[in-house]
Amino acid sequence: MGQLLLQMLGATLTSLKIFVLTLAFALPLGILIAKGRMSKNRLVSNLVNIYIMIMRGTPLILQLIFVYFAPYYVFGTSYDRFTAVIVGFVINYAAYFAEIYRGGIQAIPRGQYEASHVLGFSKAHTFTHIVAPQVVKRIIPAMGNEVITLVKDTALAQTIGVAELFRVAQNASARQFSTMPIFIAGVFYFLMNGIVSRLFDRLERKLNYYN
Repeated sequence: MGQLLLQMLGATLTSLKIFVLTLAFALPLGILIAKGRMSKNRLVSNLVNIYIMIMRGTPLILQLIFVYFAPYYVFGTSYDRFTAVIVGFVINYAAYFAEIYRGGIQAIPRGQYEASHVLGFSKAHTFTHIVAPQVVKRIIPAMGNEVITLVKDTALAQTIGVAELFRVAQNASARQFSTMPIFIAGVFYFLMNGIVSRLFDRLERKLNYYN
C-alpha cells in the first residue's frame, strides 16, 4: 500500500503540472481570444467565433488525440506526449475562459465608460481601475466552475499515454484486481478540488466590497 501511495503521489504531481501549466497559458490566451471575439473587424471576430465553436462543440478527448497525432501525419513529426497534453488543454480551456471574459466585460454598463471619458480618464486607466475589478468580481463563480472541471479533466491526459493520477490508479486496480486504487484517486481529486473551491470562495469574499 505504501508503494502504491508513493506512485499515486508522483502521478498527482503530473496532474498538478498539467493543471498549473494549463492555467498559466490559457488564462492570458483567453483574454486575447475574447478581444478577438469582440473585435469590430468581422473577419477576425468570425474566425475567432469558429475556433470557439470548434473547441466548445467537440470533446476534449478528441482534441487531445488530434493535437498529438495530426502533426505526425501533416508534418512527419510530433510533440512528446506531455507537450501535446498541455497544448490540447490550453487551446480548449482558453476558448471557455474567453467566453467567460467576454460575458463579464459586456455586462459592464456602457455608462461607466462614458462617465470615465467625461472625467478625462484614458481607456487604459478606465479598463484597469474601473472595468477590470468589476469584471473579475462578476466572473469568479464561472471561473471557479471551469477550474474545478480542469482538475477533473486532467484524467483525460491518459488518453495519449501520460501517466497522470487516474491512469496510475487504473493500472494499479487492474494489477491488484481491486477498486481501492480508484477510490484513493477519487479522494485525491476531491481534496484538490476542495482546495480550489476554498481559494475561489476566499477570493469572492475579498471582492465583496463591490456589492
